[in-house]
Amino acid sequence: MSWLIRLIKGVVIALGFILPGVSGGVLAAILGIYERMLSFLAHIRRNFKADFFYFLPVGIGGILGIGLLSRPLEFLLAHYQVIVLWGFAGAIVGSLPALWQEAESQSQRDKIDWSWLIGTFVASLVILYSMPYIFGTLPANFVTFILAGALIALGVLIPGLSPSNLLLILGLYSPMLVGFKNFDLLNVFLPIAIGGILAVLLFAKSMEHLLEHHHSRVFHFILGIVSASTVLILVPNSKSAESISYAGSNLLTLVLAAIFTALGLWLGLWMSKLEERYK
Repeated sequence: MSWLIRLIKGVVIALGFILPGVSGGVLAAILGIYERMLSFLAHIRRNFKADFFYFLPVGIGGILGIGLLSRPLEFLLAHYQVIVLWGFAGAIVGSLPALWQEAESQSQRDKIDWSWLIGTFVASLVILYSMPYIFGTLPANFVTFILAGALIALGVLIPGLSPSNLLLILGLYSPMLVGFKNFDLLNVFLPIAIGGILAVLLFAKSMEHLLEHHHSRVFHFILGIVSASTVLILVPNSKSAESISYAGSNLLTLVLAAIFTALGLWLGLWMSKLEERYK
């Protein structure tokens, strides 16, 4: 039964891999496995056998969840893009108050924190919006899916960071969903796994250290990136393949977008309260 429960937890955490506005780290914290997971990833050899078999059903559940959830998400984005993206944005905005509180949970907010927040927000806006103009649309291939895997892993390591909104801006989100839906092991799952493993090996110990010694700075940095990427989800960009398009939108579309934004906002706030309760 314990194995099955951890499998189900993996399915739930998969939401953080593919839903913009939802963080895998937050879901892991809600489900009570984040601290053990971060310790395992940062110190893999310490209790490898016990931790490996503990998290094995979580990993299997994550793969199953990704495969099951990708198909409906791909359909919704293809047919109701404006409504879905505004709903995603609402969920992200709903998570910001919790991030704001977490950023000041260990030390009082100071001028350097504000500098990190504002500087990261402005830099992220400029860089993320300009990337398609500088580099063009990122091709969905083995190398770029390694990048996607690294971003997904960071979303697990850093509670509150949702990688999917960054993948939307980079033009990798829909191709990733198609690969997940088709269970494309070689061209999608494998490079994403490689990117995730590399990110964990490179950043798990560093993230543990940064959160322990520079908690406030890290979370103001995250706030800046999350806020900027949320704005850009809703701003059309002619050079980005997955940019939102308001062409053909009518009054019903706008009304439904407003309703789903409100629902997303409620969901983000509710998730944040759950995280605080079960942290």
